[in-house]
Amino acid sequence: MAKFEIKDQAIAGTLESSDLQITIDQNNGKGIEIDLQSSVEFQFGKRIREVITETLSNLEITDAKVSVVDQGALDCTIIARTIAVVHRASGVTENIDWEALESWNV
Repeated sequence: MAKFEIKDQAIAGTLESSDLQITIDQNNGKGIEIDLQSSVEFQFGKRIREVITETLSNLEITDAKVSVVDQGALDCTIIARTIAVVHRASGVTENIDWEALESWNV
């Protein structure tokens, strides 16, 4: 799989019900920082953060500032939006390696 590097701020998703809007930006040398806003944060905030962190790890992203506005998204939506925002922030929007993504996203 291509090595992703967060080059620019990017956004994916919407503020519609059952979706989430995720914004990612550089966070050089400071690890992964997630700012989560969700009406279900008390019940599912830990799980939402886990899914985002695991997805970023699978994409080999170690430093990123992530802002999330959740509207009740399921895990599969969180994963899809995280993959999309990393691709956009890295400037990789063509010739996506779907086989590499499917090797861990089953």
